[in-house]
Amino acid sequence: MAERFQALVVEEIDGKPSAQFKSLSMDDLPAHDVLVQVEYSTLNYKDGLAVSGKQKIVRKPPLVAGIDLAGTVVESRSAEFKPGERVVVNGWGLSETQSGGYTRYQRVKPEWLTRIPGRFSTKQAMAIGTAGYTSALCMEAIEKWGVRNGPVLVTGAAGGVGSMAVALAAARGYSVTASTGRPAVHDYLQKLGASAFVSREELAAEGGPLQKERWGAAIDAVGGQTPVNVLSQTLYGGAVAACGLAGNAKMPNATVLPHILRGVALLGVDSVMAPRAARQAAWDRLARDLDPDRLAAATTEEPMSKLPQLANQILSGEVRGRIVIDVTR
Repeated sequence: MAERFQALVVEEIDGKPSAQFKSLSMDDLPAHDVLVQVEYSTLNYKDGLAVSGKQKIVRKPPLVAGIDLAGTVVESRSAEFKPGERVVVNGWGLSETQSGGYTRYQRVKPEWLTRIPGRFSTKQAMAIGTAGYTSALCMEAIEKWGVRNGPVLVTGAAGGVGSMAVALAAARGYSVTASTGRPAVHDYLQKLGASAFVSREELAAEGGPLQKERWGAAIDAVGGQTPVNVLSQTLYGGAVAACGLAGNAKMPNATVLPHILRGVALLGVDSVMAPRAARQAAWDRLARDLDPDRLAAATTEEPMSKLPQLANQILSGEVRGRIVIDVTR
């Protein structure tokens, strides 16, 4: 086991967050019960905010950044997990109030851990990451609501959550419409399962409270005016699963009309503190439905050393799909 190892740590300097690579030892890790040798992490929009310092994601600095990790248990004081088991952690306050995955080793609480399904490698588990796990939670939500037909709209479709949502919805047999502001990614989204497209600009424009019904369900990671329009275009009895705010946290011009005249539901999906049963159901869905070729098509691997550059790229909308971070490089 390495005496020292590299990690990306967010500190507070002159009242502002600053991410720096640091050399850590085991003594620098939290005193939690399970030690994981991390193999891969990933890059999410929230990670971009934390690493770039453009938003105070880290609330208890200094902390190791990275909201995801996948690796192998090497030490455990918990009877629930044994050395050699492959595990994944998504959320649970990593990179906010707890040290996260941009490190070679991390100590975590056993209740945070999910065993990686046998069909996935640790790299594939991070290709899925919080984005894929969140999209699976969204699919669970809309199907539990009772949506079984009609096109499924995915907003922010070229992003991490969107890419995985397109693939999962297509795997379930839905006709998938992808919304993106980048026409250049249409071929990529078609390979994931999208069969139609709507422009980001169309959904972001101000519209009426009740518009022509178009979608049986939708998965929205954008926020702002977009879900307002999507709700107003959802079929009677349909549902919109909201899981992100890449565009805006507000919903301007929203009314209750889609909800009380068409019975449309707005389903909030939280991935950070979701209970273990919901996490397990999401990972079971991913193991059942996610095509490994589609996952590979959505995945790019990068070294941890490039994280500062990659953080700015994901915030400026230059990242497509999922970026897996090799924490050994």
